[in-house]
Amino acid sequence: MAKQDYYAALGVQRGASADELKKAYRKQAMQFHPDRNPGDKTAEAKFKEINEAYDVLKDDQKRAAYDRFGHAAFEQGGGQAGGFGFEGGIGDIFEQMFGDMMGGRRGGGGGGGQRAGADIRAGVEISLEEAFAGTKSQVRVPTRLACDACAGTGSTDKSASNDTCTTCGGAGRVRAQQGFFLVERTCPTCGGSGRTVRNPCRVCGGTGTVPRERTLAVQIPAGVEDGTRIRLAGEGEAGGKGAAPGDLYVHVTVKPHNIFQRDGANIFCRVPLRMTQAALGGEIEVPAIDGSRAKVKIPAGTQTGDQFRLRGKGFSVLRSAQRGDMYIQVAVETPQNLTRKQRELLESFETEGESHATGSPEHEGFFAKVRDFFEGRS
Repeated sequence: MAKQDYYAALGVQRGASADELKKAYRKQAMQFHPDRNPGDKTAEAKFKEINEAYDVLKDDQKRAAYDRFGHAAFEQGGGQAGGFGFEGGIGDIFEQMFGDMMGGRRGGGGGGGQRAGADIRAGVEISLEEAFAGTKSQVRVPTRLACDACAGTGSTDKSASNDTCTTCGGAGRVRAQQGFFLVERTCPTCGGSGRTVRNPCRVCGGTGTVPRERTLAVQIPAGVEDGTRIRLAGEGEAGGKGAAPGDLYVHVTVKPHNIFQRDGANIFCRVPLRMTQAALGGEIEVPAIDGSRAKVKIPAGTQTGDQFRLRGKGFSVLRSAQRGDMYIQVAVETPQNLTRKQRELLESFETEGESHATGSPEHEGFFAKVRDFFEGRS
């Protein structure tokens, strides 16, 4: 089967710039990566095709040869394009292209560089009032800290004395052929550092870190929303043998409130009114999220679903002195367990309403439509 044109495989014009090639490759590689399409042979073949195309077109010399001679320039092993032979391996390409998106970590990998400590995720639960005002929470996290016995070097003499790893030859990675892929993995012997410790520390086993539990104070800003992630740089696990530590990510959960519901910067409060309050009108007092009290005038004839707005009584806006609004949502409650006297009064009220205007236009309008409906069918 004839090979597809490399430019067409990436979906670019022949005169595409290096940035355009890279952008097109990233888009297609993410779409057809085998990890995202398990068991899909078509996607696997497409992934191989776009990697082969990009391997050629990203190299100025290979691209010039391809532009002049086409696929023939790489037949019989020329340029290794036909054999899918990436210089440095596919792992190098993906770490360069995608970094953290494909699971890479700063400071890791070949060249003898030290691998940074792992990031840690922790959770904290706060009340709605704490989310409104801001608070400081204590978070306990299991982590790894630098070993005191060896000062984090991994060596008993507290020095950086080490040797080139014999497994990876100092590269920090080992390679294995899997089908048409050349897969690279972190060296299991040196953990990616490319070096092995001379005279390893007995406490940490030469890793330079030991497991510990830490308690940290986390400042939660006013206006934080449920699900917010707060990053504390350098508060993650210590890096092996003196490498940079990872980060701590604190995920905030805001507990439901028994009076208020939040929607962004606005607060909603459902207030049930007695039937007489809604009919006659009056004034009620409601709480606000800041702990103050607010008076709300209820006009006569208020209906269920009516809403009253209190400006500036809502929620804090993150990193701002502004506040949202508070909305009072009215629900008119029908009385239950009437006394004989109350029933007599209501019956008298209903009898009075039959001979006079009841003041219930929605009720009257609906049943007027019902009468019209039945008369139209007779």
